[in-house]
Amino acid sequence: MIDLETFRAETREWLEANCPPEMREPVRDERDVCWGGRDWTFKNDAQKAWFDACVAKGYTVPEWPKDYGGAGLSPEEGKILRQEMGRIKARPPLSSFGIWMLGPALLQFGTEEQKLHYLNDIAQGKIRWCQGYSEPGSGSDLVSLQTYGEDKGDHWVVNGQKVWTSYADKADWIFCLVRTDKTNKYQGISFLLFDMASEGVSTKPILLISGNSPFCETFFDNVKVPKDQIVGELNRGWDVAKYLLGHEREMISGGGLGDGSLSLGSKMVTGLGKDAMGRMDEPMLRAQAAEFDVDAIAFKAMSERFVDEMKAKKNHPATPNMMKYAGTELNKRRHELVMAAGGSEALEWESEESGGGAKARTWLRTKANSIEGGTSEVMLNVISKRILELPDS
Repeated sequence: MIDLETFRAETREWLEANCPPEMREPVRDERDVCWGGRDWTFKNDAQKAWFDACVAKGYTVPEWPKDYGGAGLSPEEGKILRQEMGRIKARPPLSSFGIWMLGPALLQFGTEEQKLHYLNDIAQGKIRWCQGYSEPGSGSDLVSLQTYGEDKGDHWVVNGQKVWTSYADKADWIFCLVRTDKTNKYQGISFLLFDMASEGVSTKPILLISGNSPFCETFFDNVKVPKDQIVGELNRGWDVAKYLLGHEREMISGGGLGDGSLSLGSKMVTGLGKDAMGRMDEPMLRAQAAEFDVDAIAFKAMSERFVDEMKAKKNHPATPNMMKYAGTELNKRRHELVMAAGGSEALEWESEESGGGAKARTWLRTKANSIEGGTSEVMLNVISKRILELPDS
């Protein structure tokens, strides 16, 4: 085991040698984000070179064990790697629901065979996953879900519908909550994995107010799922689901920090100009941007602390709820200020100059942040009960 300062120096040297200049630029469109999967095509040679280098090093999932495609880094080494990637503003080599959500659940609940198979495929970007949780009528009250898996001996036959399934139309596989016992609300749900190319699976994109369709309706019509594709115990999928939700909320909360490249005030002054004293030439927006930047610094510090506590298994169970709520609200504030600074030009919807209305469409997309992964109201209820220990009203 090398000391941390030596590891930092070696990491910095490796990043300088392997992260192309193009992969240190801000993300401009969805193709700049590498999602991997069976049908993924790299946007350019730089994106592929950065991906290949990180896969070979285990840096797509640096703290996972080497047997599962990671680099086997300690939490302290993983933190240094994140810091050094942030220093050069390196893009993530691979973005994946498999990394953010399914992977941690498999590490906790999967069999050794499942870990060796699925985690390596996730780390190498071979499978793009989607999440089958919410249903029509089963969002915040997720345990009321009705998608049903009938036991057929060596497989289940799954029928039902999911909704708000992010990128289901682009995903290769789904991790899905399925009712396998209709007599028990909580202890009658199982956590299944299956191929989206299976006969009987279909998707339909949902058009959002942003004009984009990242969400889908997903339908299951007599879908056969082999018995070995269950994670955890039969009818105990809610245990897996709750664990995974914590990681999903941590992922969503990360939006509060944006790309982390510059303070919001520094970005806004470019469009608004400066006064005679070199300050943003809009005193009200200048004050709001400064307040936001202070809150963003505080949120970053809180996130670092919470992540360290989670890796040391010393965190409060409601920590992800706090992170999710705070990050959601911060991200919404960021885009409200971006729109205010952009004036009428930020409302442009289609031109090439505006990136196809990127500011307006992204601002509208943030409205879903306070719904997905648990509504803000539910997060506040959990925080009030489990952290503040307030009585039920």
